[in-house]
Amino acid sequence: MDMQNPPAPETVALLDGIRAFVDPAHVRTDPDSLLNYGRDWTRFYTPNPLAVVLPDSIEQVQQLVRYANDHQLALVPSGGRTGLSGAAVACQGELVVSLERMNRILDFDPIDRSVTCQAGVVTEVLQNFARDHDLYYPVDFASRGSSQIGGNIATNAGGIKVIRYGLTRDWVTGLKVVTGRGDLLDLNGGLIKNASGYDLRHLFIGSEGTLGIIVEATLKLTRPLREPSVMVLGVPDLDSVMSLYHAFRSQLELSAFEFFSELALRHVLKKGLHRPFDGETPYYALLEFDNPEQASTDEALALFERGAEEGWLVDGVISQSETQAKELWRLREDISESIAEHLPYKNDVAVRIAKAPAFLAEADALLAQQYPDFEVLWYGHIGDGNLHINILKPAAMEHRTFIHKCEAVNDLLFQALQRHGGSISAEHGVGLTKKPYLHYTRSATEVGYLRAIKQAFDPNGILNPGKIFDR
Repeated sequence: MDMQNPPAPETVALLDGIRAFVDPAHVRTDPDSLLNYGRDWTRFYTPNPLAVVLPDSIEQVQQLVRYANDHQLALVPSGGRTGLSGAAVACQGELVVSLERMNRILDFDPIDRSVTCQAGVVTEVLQNFARDHDLYYPVDFASRGSSQIGGNIATNAGGIKVIRYGLTRDWVTGLKVVTGRGDLLDLNGGLIKNASGYDLRHLFIGSEGTLGIIVEATLKLTRPLREPSVMVLGVPDLDSVMSLYHAFRSQLELSAFEFFSELALRHVLKKGLHRPFDGETPYYALLEFDNPEQASTDEALALFERGAEEGWLVDGVISQSETQAKELWRLREDISESIAEHLPYKNDVAVRIAKAPAFLAEADALLAQQYPDFEVLWYGHIGDGNLHINILKPAAMEHRTFIHKCEAVNDLLFQALQRHGGSISAEHGVGLTKKPYLHYTRSATEVGYLRAIKQAFDPNGILNPGKIFDR
């Protein structure tokens, strides 16, 4: 739908059919809704949805999917739209299906340490609920205040605590999904052990809304961290980052190990934060570890001294309070927000941890050669091999020209990634941005099987068409 023009009569009739089973107030065609719900954080694509529908029950989702099949309507499932691959973008006249009204926590089992919630529950709401029950939901990232559980599952979100707690996949014990046929699947029922055939649950985790619409999830909870401490270390080179990782991980129970460059830090500092210590270093490592009653502090300081002796670090700081720990975390977590005004071109990639330094060195040299006039920032979850590459748009350059220049080097970058056995996407999926490069990660034979799975669950191709691969 052209957001500047009124809908055609046939479009009005189609939407009126949806209004028969969804409250008309929640079938939106106003320009603001079409713009906001039609895009994610990529900001590369011009949103052009037909309408935005906000169902409030599983039954309404089923009705909507069946209606879409009957009328050949394409559906784009929508959560918090915090992704960076274009997976939640509606730019071809699709119907956006937002789950934000399905936002209730339905059940809590203190014995199983599990919670069942609707897909539209915001990540931070779930984290706070767990905290109120002296438990912890450990899948965590900077977008916790707006990302939704359904979207997290659909992209198999990771975040800052993967090194200890794993990905979203590791915490999902049950799912309810409406398939592209309109069927409701109740998968695994929250069981820890279930060896009764194919576990379809895992097909939907990371499927980017192409197989079904996630409507409910049962998630495990765990014990919270015990008085965690945070350290930020100034590091001279990437090899030293990895040396520190191995040293600290061998002695401490790490929950996070992050890194970021000096160039990235400078953007955060412009927003009012302070340097962790005097002086600059090319890179910084941020690590978090359990420290009940400060029992691990001496061990951490001994490792710091060893790092200094080995030349792995130049300086560093350890948090002395919960408030200081949060401030140190902001140096890493606020990077994405601090560079948003520069409309960065982002690539989140993954390699095996041991291969991260070699890939980083090759990629850094490649980008410096290809983009001598662009500012390139590195940060990421180095403890799980997840690296974020951010190329900032020069203020005077037209946005489309900038995107074209960035895309022109993707093949070279992903060829390097392939040589190191990596993945073109670590956390945000394939969506639209990574679709042309899927062959660097998946073989043609494997993609053939992916297409067959898509056909089984969504035979008419109505769910998020054009994402991951074309029909």
